[in-house]
Amino acid sequence: MHHVFFWLKQPDDEKVKRDFREALIKLASVETVRFRHIGTPAATNREIIDTTYTFSLLVVFDDENGHDVYQTHPIHDEFREKYANWWTRVLIYDTK
Repeated sequence: MHHVFFWLKQPDDEKVKRDFREALIKLASVETVRFRHIGTPAATNREIIDTTYTFSLLVVFDDENGHDVYQTHPIHDEFREKYANWWTRVLIYDTK
């Protein structure tokens, strides 16, 4: 599993959020992705929960090779090149 959290520079701009969500959908179309979830912070209010991010992307692969294909895929490269300047922070958790 590859879980990525994004803090956008313009988190309140609806057009930016709509365009970024579409970009995440395209990113998750890489053929080795078996499951994807694109989310925003839930309306939970507990001290331990971080709700400061704008979007999260969770993608699941069959194996580590699927993850490696995703990381070097042209769609992934295009996403990073086009959208890296849209965020102030990215945090990634990879699990197996």
